[in-house]
Amino acid sequence: MEVTNKYIVIKHHIEDSPKESHFEVKTEAIGLSLKPGSDEVIIKNLYISIDPYLINRMKSYSASHNAISFATPLTPGQAIDALVIGRVVTSGNAKFEKDDLVMGVFTWAEYSVVKEQSIIKKLESFEFPLTYHLGILGFSGLSAYGGFFEICKPRKGETVFVSAASGSVGNIVGQYAKLLGCYVVGCAGSQKKVTLLKEELGFDDAFNYKEETDLNSTLKRYFPDGIDIYFDNVGGEMLEAAVANMKAFGRVSVCGVISEYTDIGKRASPNMMDVVYKRITIRGFLAADYMNVFGDFSAKTLDYLRNGQLRVIEDRSLGVESIPSAFVGLFNGDNVGKKVVVLADE
Repeated sequence: MEVTNKYIVIKHHIEDSPKESHFEVKTEAIGLSLKPGSDEVIIKNLYISIDPYLINRMKSYSASHNAISFATPLTPGQAIDALVIGRVVTSGNAKFEKDDLVMGVFTWAEYSVVKEQSIIKKLESFEFPLTYHLGILGFSGLSAYGGFFEICKPRKGETVFVSAASGSVGNIVGQYAKLLGCYVVGCAGSQKKVTLLKEELGFDDAFNYKEETDLNSTLKRYFPDGIDIYFDNVGGEMLEAAVANMKAFGRVSVCGVISEYTDIGKRASPNMMDVVYKRITIRGFLAADYMNVFGDFSAKTLDYLRNGQLRVIEDRSLGVESIPSAFVGLFNGDNVGKKVVVLADE
């Protein structure tokens, strides 16, 4: 038996802001029976994680390409791999059976044919929606947990600033910080998102950065005594302004620099005199750095969810054809929370 598989490719390398025209939907026939002795697994994809870091893999060159295996460059015309949850259709590997739910690095496609090493784990029966494994209980949550608790070492009562605070990582950081007893301010790109942060997620305050002409003065207004912790998702001018407003021994956790991904002219140049004389710590990280605390992160976050102390924000699109617009939307500020494309229900 064969099925027609739709999948997404880039037509060519993308050097600036992504557009839907940069992508193409292709089709192929996939046989659902495996040859004897094959160890492959055929998976029907259900939920696809849409993440901004992939733009760096779509470039002809990025400093990230040689940093870690999942940052290797993509080849135009070939399927794009990303974090996906799917159901096993056929398996030549004894560890996986038909109808197993699995999460792994599969493809932007309706079906994926993979080896065992591409499968991160089986997903057993679960009290929360499966998509939580792509967001709050997955790498978005681990990024928030590792970047905030492991790097910043927060203490109750400290002041915390979060950029892109309504995004998949930022909204979780802000909620963790409030649960700890910190004073938390976030920034976002619309009044609707600002309202979400203050009225639904419990931030102490928030502002629309697009309405501010002087970010340095803006942060002075919200943090008159300075910032203890800055969780950075955007880089650029926001990082410069945050460093200028840090307290002595402030900590900056750099999760992403989305403003710089598509415009190198926005590359941050923080005042290094501030860094030296305020003894500021600035550290970048990847979620994979904190797999050693995954158990603690998972246990603590599950407790918060069960007790109703964390709000989960997901932004869903439907169908493989929606993947390009979903991805492009990340760079236009269209999404709120974790962006997921739903291909089929479980």
